[in-house]
Amino acid sequence: MKKMLWLVPALLLFTACGANKQETSTTDSTKKLTDVTLVLDYVPNTNHTGIYVAKEQGYYKDAGLNVNIIEPGDDSTSIGLVGADKAQFGVSYQEDITYAHADGQAIPVKAIATIMKHNTSGFVAAKDSGITKPKDFEGKTYAGWQSPSEEAVLKAVMEHDNADFSKLTIVGSTGEGPEALGKGVDLQWYFEGWDMVKAKEAKIELNYLPLRELDERLDYYTPVIITSDKMIAQEPKVVQKFMDATKKGYQEAIKHPQASAKILHKYASDNELNFLEESQAFVSENYTDEPEKWGLMQEKVWDNYTDFMKENGLIKEKVEAKELFTNQFIQ
Repeated sequence: MKKMLWLVPALLLFTACGANKQETSTTDSTKKLTDVTLVLDYVPNTNHTGIYVAKEQGYYKDAGLNVNIIEPGDDSTSIGLVGADKAQFGVSYQEDITYAHADGQAIPVKAIATIMKHNTSGFVAAKDSGITKPKDFEGKTYAGWQSPSEEAVLKAVMEHDNADFSKLTIVGSTGEGPEALGKGVDLQWYFEGWDMVKAKEAKIELNYLPLRELDERLDYYTPVIITSDKMIAQEPKVVQKFMDATKKGYQEAIKHPQASAKILHKYASDNELNFLEESQAFVSENYTDEPEKWGLMQEKVWDNYTDFMKENGLIKEKVEAKELFTNQFIQ
């Protein structure tokens, strides 16, 4: 769930990415499957369940696709691989799509669906910490990824609450999780459907401050599914088939969260099935409140966060929403 890169063997990455536009024979010799590669943003988790449901239930195969799902390699991201035509699809984040187009970057990628309709992340502190609002961040220590956008969010929500951002200490995360809270670390940034579930299983009570309640502009899309401008222009039928099958997978995960969690467990076996079922129960309710419209994005959400990024010095010039996303394949 967090924005970190995970290693994958170089040979696997090379093989999977090299599958672009090749065809693979199926057991039915009369039909060919078009190989495409999807690069995740993180290790398999409940954000990705609909993708794995589509694969396991044969929705991609029925659409004539053989989808290779991989994790990003060291020093690579889904945006970089998709933009360089080394993969056809990826999972990323609204802010990273914006960065890809801002200030002369012009990496040719677009979001083609949002996995979650709302941002379900926020700041957390121990229940007995007394931290219930950004003003309480003063004099405290925050442990996170130390990215510019992370710092901008902290500063913005604190200043909105008339708090002095200079009084917050920011350190790098050690990956300890909720057990670190109250032991040299006061604040962390959690995804509600993953980290909060882990904390609940560990019987650690937390105060949770959802970002979208602190500033409506922070209700941005995270994560999103992306493809390249080249795929949209030259292979629109492949993009449409991929999205039709993917949407069907997410609709299935919405309808049957427990069964979908069992499918995900095959690919996320480092996690206990009970945990995945608990996480999936939350995430399935929050993919969207309108299953028939899963994946649809609104221009104002893109504009709101672009304005936030510009206002906080993360980008120099505003990027038009039409450069960042399209609903063409999800309506």
